[in-house]
Amino acid sequence: MIRNVFLATVGVAIAATAVFAASHVGPFDGAIAARQAHMRLNGHNIGVLGAMAQGKIEYNADAASAAAGNLAALAKMNQSTYWPQGSDSGANANTRALPELWNDFPGVIKISKDLVAATTAMDSAAGVSLASLQGAMGPLGGACGACHKAYRQPK
Repeated sequence: MIRNVFLATVGVAIAATAVFAASHVGPFDGAIAARQAHMRLNGHNIGVLGAMAQGKIEYNADAASAAAGNLAALAKMNQSTYWPQGSDSGANANTRALPELWNDFPGVIKISKDLVAATTAMDSAAGVSLASLQGAMGPLGGACGACHKAYRQPK
């Protein structure tokens, strides 16, 4: 009898915890987490290339090609489910995405195309030589920075 009461109490506690936790998950948390993970992957790969370009780590054609290939693949991924309307910084404290992103679709598309072009160029250049990688860094940084300047809240 005591065992059954104990098991019932534990079951109710687990169910209550699950309901409480579910009630504190925002409707866009998954999308925001996905896009932030995507940006962290971008940042990691750009970091590898940037460190090589600046001489902070030794240039390695294979590693540079891998990082550049990752960036090109990430830029070409369909990200439409990452950006639901209402998942901006004005509505959610867990993101720095400005509401302007959803109000300037033509600008977002242009910047996205510029990013694809810059990552494709980096993918072609990174494994050739250090000088080639360095030459592709400016356009890549410009493409990333254009989106961040227009559509990301400063820290």
